[in-house]
Amino acid sequence: MMIKTKYSLYKKVLVLAGVCFMMHGGTQAQGKIDREALVKRHNVINEKYDSLGSLTVGNGRFAFTVDVTGLQSFPEAYAGGVNLGTESEWGWHSFPNVNNYKREDALKTYQLNGREVSYSVQWNEEGIHKKSGDYYRINEHRLQLGNLGFEILKKDNTPATLKDIQKVVQQLNVWTGEIVSTFFVEGEKVTVSTVSNQEDDIISAAVTSSLLKAGRLKVFVRYPYPTGAFLDGGTNYTAEDKHASSIVTQKNEFARLKHSLDTTSYFTELSWKGKASLTQKGNHYFLLTPQNTTGQFSFSCRFGKAEKQTIPTYLQSLQSSYAAWTNYWKKGAAVDFSGSADKRAFELERRIILSQYLLRVQESGNYPPQETGLTFNSWYGKPHLEMHWWHSAQYAFWNRTELLQKSMDWYSDPVVYGNAKAIAKRQGYDGVRWQKMTDNPGTESPSSVGAFLIWQQPHYIYFAELCYRKFHDKATLEKYRDNVFATADFMASYAHWDSTSNRYILGKGLIPAQETFKATETFNPIFELTYWQWALATAQAWRVRCGLPRNKKYDDVMQHLSTIPQTNGLYYPAESATDAYTNPKYKTDHPIVVGAMGMLPPVKEMDTAVMRKTFDWVWNNWAWPETWGWDFPLVAMSATRLGMPDKAIDALFMPVTTNTYLSNGHNFQDGRLRIYLPGNGALLSAVAMMCAGYDGCNIAEPGIPKNGKWKVKWEGLQKMP
Repeated sequence: MMIKTKYSLYKKVLVLAGVCFMMHGGTQAQGKIDREALVKRHNVINEKYDSLGSLTVGNGRFAFTVDVTGLQSFPEAYAGGVNLGTESEWGWHSFPNVNNYKREDALKTYQLNGREVSYSVQWNEEGIHKKSGDYYRINEHRLQLGNLGFEILKKDNTPATLKDIQKVVQQLNVWTGEIVSTFFVEGEKVTVSTVSNQEDDIISAAVTSSLLKAGRLKVFVRYPYPTGAFLDGGTNYTAEDKHASSIVTQKNEFARLKHSLDTTSYFTELSWKGKASLTQKGNHYFLLTPQNTTGQFSFSCRFGKAEKQTIPTYLQSLQSSYAAWTNYWKKGAAVDFSGSADKRAFELERRIILSQYLLRVQESGNYPPQETGLTFNSWYGKPHLEMHWWHSAQYAFWNRTELLQKSMDWYSDPVVYGNAKAIAKRQGYDGVRWQKMTDNPGTESPSSVGAFLIWQQPHYIYFAELCYRKFHDKATLEKYRDNVFATADFMASYAHWDSTSNRYILGKGLIPAQETFKATETFNPIFELTYWQWALATAQAWRVRCGLPRNKKYDDVMQHLSTIPQTNGLYYPAESATDAYTNPKYKTDHPIVVGAMGMLPPVKEMDTAVMRKTFDWVWNNWAWPETWGWDFPLVAMSATRLGMPDKAIDALFMPVTTNTYLSNGHNFQDGRLRIYLPGNGALLSAVAMMCAGYDGCNIAEPGIPKNGKWKVKWEGLQKMP
């Protein structure tokens, strides 16, 4: 294996040696795209029950997922599909720490690069270390706030079941964020309109049915108890003695419930028009019974940590939803493939529109999102910061940078920043080490993989650079500079000087983005080496922009950082992985080796011919069924930079289960992980690059095939670095 030292600085950050072949193809939109027509032709229609077909409304900080009735009438029927979640940014809970576990008990010390370094991990050996690690991995966890559904009685006064819900026609109007559901029960029609208020955590609905006149249609609120499982679908109704629920206020057209579990309490407030009463049917089961003869009923339901005396009506929420969603679609970017002869074009357009909807509705709030958004818990509801790029970078590429900025502000929270700084200090590094698996306060969750990941570290610098490219002003520099420098300080100090080879090395003691490698044996992964170079160069550019001198340590690390590893004409995932292309386990998980010239711009030393040969090897030999949803857009980005637009499209449509997009737009992975929003975000980033290109590329739509079968109009997209 070739090992050498390099002396190459980026003289101009972000002036990249991209690969562009002069080809003829589609052009940017010559006329305005009819955005309403574009969006509405991908409205979602359900005509039968499908546990994977549930639909969501929300405001980015709060989301509510419904079944075919337009509410959450049958949550257990969706427990193995796309669960009927009611989740918010603020809704977290911890089981009581009755054994007084301490976070430091989960720390494990490793001898790395001649010194001791501690990591918060999951222990295999029984004892206090394992118990503490397990406790803090589970706690805090995100809460399923409650189910809001219909209780419908049949003519014989027995409850209607899912089988009794007939002739379903349900449509999500993606342009307005409204779900209209029509169904029949024993020949009686029910029509429901469901929306989410865009200013508060409120679900509002309007119901029209003769069943209201007969007193056979009621609204229930039901509270589950958290399971503490990796995936909590929010349907645990068996632990009734572990939490408390009660009606605390009831007056004309308003009622308030309080739900308490351990040290967590919050309120559910209901308001309605006309006569109705709220009663308690069970320990955690409440019924709102309309009393009218009009056959129409509307109500709003708010979930909140604090009480409010009044909440918006259904009509106010409907107006709120219409205004926010039409504004969202009219602004930002758009891509239109109408007129294309390739049959995949319409499906790609559908995935693009629904991905934009899902990411806006589920995770456009003030915190980094979890993999499954606000639908149901995965990894206990905790965000993974290495995935923050795949969720949220797309906002900048689609000209919605302000939505990226909202979650970026989390990194500047004093508690979050303090926790990140404490990790770096404990391990003997400068600056801040951004957490991998965390929660709202930025506490680190024990993980035998996550604790060793480092590729989340440069994301903040990437995000800040996207913001600067958008606004290009002093205010942006001042807002993000301290975090940019603290992030880079860690990166520079993390690089280990090897006096034998006179170079800086990343590792040992890391797990790369391709997580199949062992932490104690791995060093110099190609993707991280590339990202380190780009991010440190960008941090230097920020110092210059801010009128500061160059940081000598940054320059020293960039000048002497190990070169990207290659052997026999192929780039390797890591220098330590000498058997990477012969050992089957190294052909699984993320093919991040091609991401070093895909998601990332290439370093100057990168040989395009070698990367193309590496790409071909990965394409032909990778174990594609053992990959993740964002891997296919990752490969499409690499194909685009390598001048292979046909391969870019083929990558987005590779026939692999984890590349499945459900009728509601969700990226399906497997029976355990039925939705996976990083896949949706990655798709949007890849498409933006395929259309708008990247720095150093001067051809139109470099990722769109030039075979005459594709027509593309686009507007507002931003180039990728």
